Amino acid sequence: MSFPLLTATAALPAVGAIATAAVPAARRVAAKWLALGFSLATLVLAAIVVVRFDPGGARYQLTESRAWIKDFGVRYELGVDGIAVALIGLTALLIPFVIAAGWHDADPLEDANPNRRWRPTQGFFALILLVEAMVLISFEATDVFVFYIFFEAMLIPMYFLIGGFGDRAHEHGEEEAARQRSYAAVKFLLYNLAGGLIMLAAVIGLYAVTANQLGTGTFSLQEILQARAAGKLNMSSTAERALFLGFFFAFAVKAPLWPLHTWLPNAMQESTAPVAVLITAVVDKVGTFAMLRFCLQLFPEASKWATPVILVLAVISIIYGALLAVGQRDIKRLVAYASISHFGFIILGIFAMTSQGQSGATLYMVNHGISTAALMLVAGFLITRRGSRLIADYGGVQKVAPVLAGTFLIGGLATLSLPGLAPFVSEFLVLVGTFSRYPALGIIATVGIVLAALYVLVLYQRTMTGPVKAGVAGMPDLKVRELAVVAPLIALLLLLGVYPKPVTDIVNPAVRQTLSDVHKTDPKPPLEASK
Repeated sequence: MSFPLLTATAALPAVGAIATAAVPAARRVAAKWLALGFSLATLVLAAIVVVRFDPGGARYQLTESRAWIKDFGVRYELGVDGIAVALIGLTALLIPFVIAAGWHDADPLEDANPNRRWRPTQGFFALILLVEAMVLISFEATDVFVFYIFFEAMLIPMYFLIGGFGDRAHEHGEEEAARQRSYAAVKFLLYNLAGGLIMLAAVIGLYAVTANQLGTGTFSLQEILQARAAGKLNMSSTAERALFLGFFFAFAVKAPLWPLHTWLPNAMQESTAPVAVLITAVVDKVGTFAMLRFCLQLFPEASKWATPVILVLAVISIIYGALLAVGQRDIKRLVAYASISHFGFIILGIFAMTSQGQSGATLYMVNHGISTAALMLVAGFLITRRGSRLIADYGGVQKVAPVLAGTFLIGGLATLSLPGLAPFVSEFLVLVGTFSRYPALGIIATVGIVLAALYVLVLYQRTMTGPVKAGVAGMPDLKVRELAVVAPLIALLLLLGVYPKPVTDIVNPAVRQTLSDVHKTDPKPPLEASK
C-alpha cells in the first residue's frame, strides 16, 4: 500500500492542534514554536504533493479510497487535480506566516487592565492549525459527503477565532468590543450554517438521484462523472437545477458573493489581522474552489443555465465591493470590501466558461491569497502600533517607519493589480476570458480596476503621507520577525508577477477538463475575409 500522502498532509496540522492545545498554560512560548513547527512540517508535505503531481497525468492523482459507511454509499475518497494542488500549496504556505504574524495576539493582556480578558495562547494557535487541517481535506475530498463534513466543521474553530480572539485595537470600551466580536462571530456562523443546511438538502437529493438511476446511491464524484459519461446517469433538468442551486448557494455564501456577503466585513473588522487573513485568503477559497469542482462537474447543464445570472451577480460584487471600499473609514473593512470585489472577479472568471477565464480565476485565488495576506498583515502591524483601525488616526507614517510604509505600499499596489505584481496576470486573464464571450460584462468589470486604484492610493495617501500625527510620532519600524513574515510574501508577488508559469502549468490541464465537463470550448475569433 502506498503512503497516504494526502491524508498525512491534512492530518498533520490536526495532530499539531491537539499537541499545541495540550501544552501547559505556563509554556506559552513553547506552544507557539510547536504550532509553527507543525505548520512548517505541513508545508513540507504540501510541497511534496506539488512535486509529485504530474500536470500531464491523470485528472485526479495521489488518490485514496476506502469504504466508510457502506450502507449509505459513503467512501473516504481523496484526490487532487491541478486546481486543488495550487490551493493546497497556497494554504500550507500562508499558515506559517499567519502564526508568525499572530505571535503576540493571544498573549495575556497587561496586569494594569484587570478587567480585560486573558486569552489562552495555546487555544489560539491550536484553532489556526485545526482550520488548516479542515481546509486542506476540503481541497482533497472527492467524496461529496466527506467534503460536506469538513466544509461545515471548519465553521466551529473559525467561530471561536473571531468571537474569542478579536482585535484589541477597538475604538470602544472592552464591553462594547466583546459585544461586537460576538455579533460578528454569530453572523458568520449563521450565514454559513444557513448555506450549509441548504447544501445538505442538495447532498441528500444527489444521493437519491444516484440511488434511483444507478441502483446504489453514491457520493463519489468520480463514480458520478463516470456514470454520466457512460450514459447511466441522466438527471432531469428540474432535478439538476435544484441540486445545483443548493450547492451553489452554500459556496456563494462562503465565497462571498453579493448579496450573501454581509458577514465578511464584520468578521474581518473584529478579527485579529492573522485571523482576517485566514478568513479571506484561505477559508473563503473553499467556496470558489467548490464551484469549479462540484457545481460545474456534477451539474454541467444547470451551470450553463445559471451562468447569466451568476455573471451579473459577479459584476455587481466587483463594482459594489470597490465602491464601498472607497468610502470606508476602517482599514480592515476597506480590505474586506476589496476582497468582495476580488471574489467577484474570481467568480466572473469561473462562469465565463473560457480557458483564460477559469485559468485566471484559479491563479487569482492564489495571487489574491498572497496579496491580501501581505496587505492585511502589514496593516495589522500598523494597527498594533497605533492601537486604532481608523484611517483618520494615521498620517505621516512613511517619515517615521519607512519600511512599514514601503511594504504597505507594495501590498496595496498588488491589491490594485499593478502590472509586474502577481494579481495583474490573473485579473488580466479573467477579463480577457470574459470579454471573449461576454464583452459587455467584461467592459463593466474593468470599472473595478479604476475603483481599486482609487481606494488603495487614497488609503496610502491618508495613512502614510502628509504631516506626522501625534499618535504616529515615535512609531517603531518593522522588526525582524515582522520582516520575516512580509518579505517572502512580497518576493512571491514579484516572482509570480513576472513568471506565473509554474502555477499556470499545474492548473491549465484541470481547467481544460472542467470546460470539457460542461461541454464548452473557447470562442473562436472571426476569420478574416479572404483576399
